[in-house]
Amino acid sequence: MTTRKVNTLVIGSGAAGLAAALRLKTLGVHDLLLLTEGLRRGTSINTGSDKQTYYKLGIYGAEPDSPELLAQTFFDGGSVHGDTALVEAALSVRCFMNLVNLGVPFPCDCYGQYAGYKTDHDPKRRATSCGPYTSREMCLALIRAVRAAGVEIAEQRTVAELIRVGNRAAGAIAWNEECKAFETVFAENTVFAVGGPGGLYASSVYPAGHLGAIGLALKAGAEAQGLPESQFGLASTKFRWNVSGTYMQVLPRFLSTAADGRGDEREFLLDHFKDAGRMNSMIFLKGYQWPFDVRKVPDGSSMIDLLVHEETAVKGRRVFLDFRSNTGGLDFAQLSEEARVYLEKSGACFGTPLERLRKMNPGAIDLYRDHNIDLATEPLEIAVCAQHNNGGLAADIWYRSTTLDHFFPIGEVNGSHGVCRPGGSALNAGQVGAFRAAEYIANRCRTETLDLAAAEKAAELLLSSLRDRLHGNRDWRADRREFQQRMTRYGGHLRPVSQLRGAADEARRLVDEMYREGYPESDTLHAIANFQLAFAHWIYLEAIAFQADCGVGSRGSGAMLDEAGKPIPENPVYRGFVENIRYDGGSVHVGWVPCRPIPRPEGWFETVWEEYRNGSIYGAL
Repeated sequence: MTTRKVNTLVIGSGAAGLAAALRLKTLGVHDLLLLTEGLRRGTSINTGSDKQTYYKLGIYGAEPDSPELLAQTFFDGGSVHGDTALVEAALSVRCFMNLVNLGVPFPCDCYGQYAGYKTDHDPKRRATSCGPYTSREMCLALIRAVRAAGVEIAEQRTVAELIRVGNRAAGAIAWNEECKAFETVFAENTVFAVGGPGGLYASSVYPAGHLGAIGLALKAGAEAQGLPESQFGLASTKFRWNVSGTYMQVLPRFLSTAADGRGDEREFLLDHFKDAGRMNSMIFLKGYQWPFDVRKVPDGSSMIDLLVHEETAVKGRRVFLDFRSNTGGLDFAQLSEEARVYLEKSGACFGTPLERLRKMNPGAIDLYRDHNIDLATEPLEIAVCAQHNNGGLAADIWYRSTTLDHFFPIGEVNGSHGVCRPGGSALNAGQVGAFRAAEYIANRCRTETLDLAAAEKAAELLLSSLRDRLHGNRDWRADRREFQQRMTRYGGHLRPVSQLRGAADEARRLVDEMYREGYPESDTLHAIANFQLAFAHWIYLEAIAFQADCGVGSRGSGAMLDEAGKPIPENPVYRGFVENIRYDGGSVHVGWVPCRPIPRPEGWFETVWEEYRNGSIYGAL
């Protein structure tokens, strides 16, 4: 087994991991390794929407904005720590302009101003985009910069275990797919940028190649926060992609068919709205009210998500978007004022949905054509899918894990977002986390403090246990199907309260069986993924069950259902708290902590300058 030691190990090569590696190198941390399954394997480079949003501080024209106002927007989403919100607001412009300087083509006007538009949960026009592939453009620019900076990159590596010594991280054991062997990297610092839990759900819009790896950190004892706060929404299934924005605003037909995809075709939404004008207005609103939101049922746009779910998950039918002809009874004059004015200003009150889409966003058509789906000749199959985890691992304002020293979770795996977040704020948070973690490491974590002998002993124990689990005969496909279906059924957008404790117990049973019985050595790569995914699904369901037991009720994208299948009203008191959960090697500890308020420092220049010069901004040594 290959063994090496570095000062800083970056795990993951999405937009956050790449930014962290580049920033570390820029700050003089050269003993650095970026470990990844592949530079083109993650969510950031393989995902987007009709007009993928990057959410930032407003910097256009005379509309006032400030870090404190942006932090307040983040905080108002509920179950958000105010100090983290202020950090993500304060570094917003710096991180955005860094991407601009790296060549990400965000649009500006002839005066150099970066215009914005409103997105979901956004009181101002702070959103921007460079098209359907905003995060891909970010990754491509960052990859060029990382390579130019000479960062060492190790691809085809899948992390199997995180090494822990006492209460600190000490590196990782990874599977080298090229050599078909394990290798160990000991590290003074570990930046954990593995993305969201893409492999947890049966119905998922995460790229098929991205599974996530939060389970590794949960098993190692990293505290998590806000795990129940996931986002769900309508997405295409043949090619995984959010059907948000313009895909909805052009008013496609919603078709339901029999399970064969052909028979008994009907435009089922017409049965549930009192008139076509109301139905089409709700379809339009799904564009920028894309995530399922319990506040938007039964009289809002999220009713459409429930109707699609009923057709697919309950009735066993299939649902498609048809852009080739208009919805029944379409009359632009009968639309809500918001929808009508938007389409009028866009010059799109004419033709078919496809013609309107070609007028408003032709790239949205090209995107599907690039993946062998022609919206002009075929309908687009959709479902309600998992899309983003607003929760994740807990960290302080320098993105240090709250329970695991020298461990820095950044990107989607960091749970900073709370219940509701403005669309596109995750891209900002990932860049901010990368900058903050890199800065802290460069200024506080260059000295070697790791007890290498203890780390080697811990790695030996982990590797021995791992190899013992690779001499079994379980079917990894059956196990993955089981936990993914369990998460979609109990951890999705509809959560039956009376069944959640049983679901969590069944999740724990599966984890125990998998660890006890193991998989064939020939299935090593799939086994590694299953071990951490199954562990994660157990911890997620424990967090969801605890939230239900506390009477939090329905909020965000998760509807808690009573015995009659009706949503339980939210108890808004819990918006002022964050749910924390931690595994200590035997037991799960879960509870609530009050949201830390937004700091409002005096900001006297000489004082700030002095604290910056003497390094006290990083905290006590």
